[in-house]
Amino acid sequence: MGSFTRRQFLASLAAGIALARSRGILANTPTTTRKLGVALLGLGSYSTRLLAPALQDTQHCELRGIVTGSPEKISSWQRQYNIPDKNVYSYDNLPEIANNPDIDIVYIVTPTGLHRKYSEMAASAGKHVWCEKPMAMDEAECQSIIDVCNKNDVKLAIGYRMQHEPNTRQLALLQDTMPFGRFKHIESFAGYAGKGRPPHNWRMQKEMGGGALYDMGVYPLNGARFITGMEPVAVTGHHEKSHPNIFTEVDETTYFNLEFKNGLVAKCGTSVVKSFNRLDVQCEKGHYSLRPMQAYSGVTAKLSDGTVLPPISSMQQTLQMDNDALAILNKGPALVPGEEGLRDILIIQAIFKAAKNGQSVLI
Repeated sequence: MGSFTRRQFLASLAAGIALARSRGILANTPTTTRKLGVALLGLGSYSTRLLAPALQDTQHCELRGIVTGSPEKISSWQRQYNIPDKNVYSYDNLPEIANNPDIDIVYIVTPTGLHRKYSEMAASAGKHVWCEKPMAMDEAECQSIIDVCNKNDVKLAIGYRMQHEPNTRQLALLQDTMPFGRFKHIESFAGYAGKGRPPHNWRMQKEMGGGALYDMGVYPLNGARFITGMEPVAVTGHHEKSHPNIFTEVDETTYFNLEFKNGLVAKCGTSVVKSFNRLDVQCEKGHYSLRPMQAYSGVTAKLSDGTVLPPISSMQQTLQMDNDALAILNKGPALVPGEEGLRDILIIQAIFKAAKNGQSVLI
């Protein structure tokens, strides 16, 4: 590492944070104490286990409504979160939310294949839109969501919680000062060891956005882009089949390389049958890592000088939703706007093409 010390690292980090704030990409204190009302659209596992609990600790927004196609879920949600009848909607009567001043934001937590439909319905009702990742099925759908939100003058934020996670952000800020010298090599992998799901499950259906590259691939892809602050100019990719009788429509494991114009290559992989979870950055004069790099908790940063940034104790989703609420309250840019989600989808489409043709594809 040479003479680079922890004090120098922290000074470099402080400079990066100041630069980030000057660019308007870190939220500041709101000018009002009003909390924004959030309606969760889609009451599946992520809303139930993570988003709703996280909203109990947010400072700038709160859970006030639900939108669901499962009437049997309504009563338990109302009891647990004190949600009045007037703030309960179905997918069919979602346009009526336009007349409800309790709801400021609709958080879209459906399968990817439905993101465009409900994001545009919420935006057309005059509500700000938070859309889970991946943003949509293709570039055209992403652009359509952006256009409808702009037309209705509402904010759009994509649910990339790792861009809100403090240790991930701190390592990303190093790209402004490069204290370890130039990047030499990046490895970014995210996947979980599963055995597939029933054929009717949306994660097994191509048209709904199932498969490893859509479901998990945005983590290593966006992680490499975010940590380096660079955009790939070409990609290669290939699929690995270990359960062909189960995964008949979608990919189970996909490896891909991101090639940058300065010659840097990020080696990436994603899977829903293999477990890996790391981001490693090798520079000229040192290295740093995130392990795990996309877990809901435990994300730890380690640097080659011995610096360790321990995991946060709060929920990442709480930080994410507070930051996105602050962007609305302060009338500033979203930390992760629609254009970021669109960029990842464009690259994912190129990776699929590269894997199909066995050739490098230009971005």
